[in-house]
Amino acid sequence: MIDTIKKTYAVLDERHPTKVKIVRYLISGGMAAFTDLLFLYIFTDIFGIWYILSAIVAFLLSFLVSFSMQKYWTFKDHSSDRFRTQAVTYLFVTVTNLGINTLGIFLFVQYVHLHYMISQIIVSAFIAIESFFVYQVVFKQRNDLTITENP
Repeated sequence: MIDTIKKTYAVLDERHPTKVKIVRYLISGGMAAFTDLLFLYIFTDIFGIWYILSAIVAFLLSFLVSFSMQKYWTFKDHSSDRFRTQAVTYLFVTVTNLGINTLGIFLFVQYVHLHYMISQIIVSAFIAIESFFVYQVVFKQRNDLTITENP
């Protein structure tokens, strides 16, 4: 059964690499979003931490899940030579997204009067779309970055 799934996945990955990449991105992002929402809930509702601080810490924890899954699984980048550059760039994007996330959740809670969890879901969806395009560049394979001369 597992071998059949692996073979089917390999065929799909070969025939429709962009579609498979999007599915992997959504799954990886879903895992990161789950991590984010889980810790947001735990910190806010169980430990009683202010929802803004909870959102910041939860977002940073989801960074670890997101970077690992996006680099190694979604974009299949197992290189180690650019790891530091990718991690710093990814962190820059994540910190920017953290600002967007924090501002977005604050605006939706304070001014639109949505529940903090609903606010987080809306903001996360926006960030997911924006990030897909940015991560295409961050994890672009080195051989894809070289310019070849036309014969």
